[in-house]
Amino acid sequence: MRGRLDLAIRDLEARGYEVVVGRCMDGTGHISAPAAERAAELTEMLTDPEIRAVVPPWGGETAIDLLPLLDFEKIGRAEPTWVVGYSDMSTLITPLTLLTGVATVHGNNLMDTPYRTPEGLLSWLDIVAAPQGEPLSQTPPGRHRSGGWDDYVQYPGIRDLTLDAEGTWTRLDGTGDVDVEGRLIGGCVETLANLAGTPYLDTSSLAGDEGLLVYVEAVEDNAFTICRNLHGMRLNGFFDRAVAVLVGRTHAPDGGTLTQHEAVLDALGSLGVPIVADVECGHVAPYLPLVNGARARVLHSAARSEIVQTLD
Repeated sequence: MRGRLDLAIRDLEARGYEVVVGRCMDGTGHISAPAAERAAELTEMLTDPEIRAVVPPWGGETAIDLLPLLDFEKIGRAEPTWVVGYSDMSTLITPLTLLTGVATVHGNNLMDTPYRTPEGLLSWLDIVAAPQGEPLSQTPPGRHRSGGWDDYVQYPGIRDLTLDAEGTWTRLDGTGDVDVEGRLIGGCVETLANLAGTPYLDTSSLAGDEGLLVYVEAVEDNAFTICRNLHGMRLNGFFDRAVAVLVGRTHAPDGGTLTQHEAVLDALGSLGVPIVADVECGHVAPYLPLVNGARARVLHSAARSEIVQTLD
């Protein structure tokens, strides 16, 4: 897939950015280098004032092995650097925000960068270049991908997302309009569930008296597994300060007698807060970037859905 990687790098350079390709780029296995090497390289990048953003090619696997090797105090003292990604990258970006107070971006990987952004959404480049305090509004385009992935080996230059199905946000917990504000935090259920109950997923560390807008999304586990994972995260306090829950649209399978939507309600319905599903914050294209740690307002009604983030 080197052709796709090269295209993404050229697109960044065309915007005026200098791109540094890391040493840990071996694609023959499920990891790009031993954990100690990856942790050292990531720490170098996050503490180098010349590097403004770290964006991996894709989500990857087993980033959990880096957590005990990262010096979060050292990273927190350095000039803030954006880290961008989703999927297994949730294992890193969510703890980074919780432990250092530095915002991170969930919603794109580097290989997604060449895609044209659908109307109503922003790219990660729009987010990281936005002035502090500027409201960043996004609205669902009403279309998404029904299944499958693009073949970057055969079509490395593809720029148009396949959005062949219709659908917008869905309120799961009841009816009525939603208008709620809080700080964003969340990520991929399958990876974050493994951190529940550890210091790496302690949401009480987010400053301020406002509640949290918690977002979660499932990539591939069936509804029973997602239900168990969400129950576990709730029992470990991840949703304690939630004023609303956003749930990403998913192609993960139902469980026969339990759908993905029902799994969410089973685990989180007792929270008594609005639960809005089919949000573009997961593995189903298109991608709506969310900033961990940002203040946000979510509006949802029969007429319009919108999320406005402010980087403070």
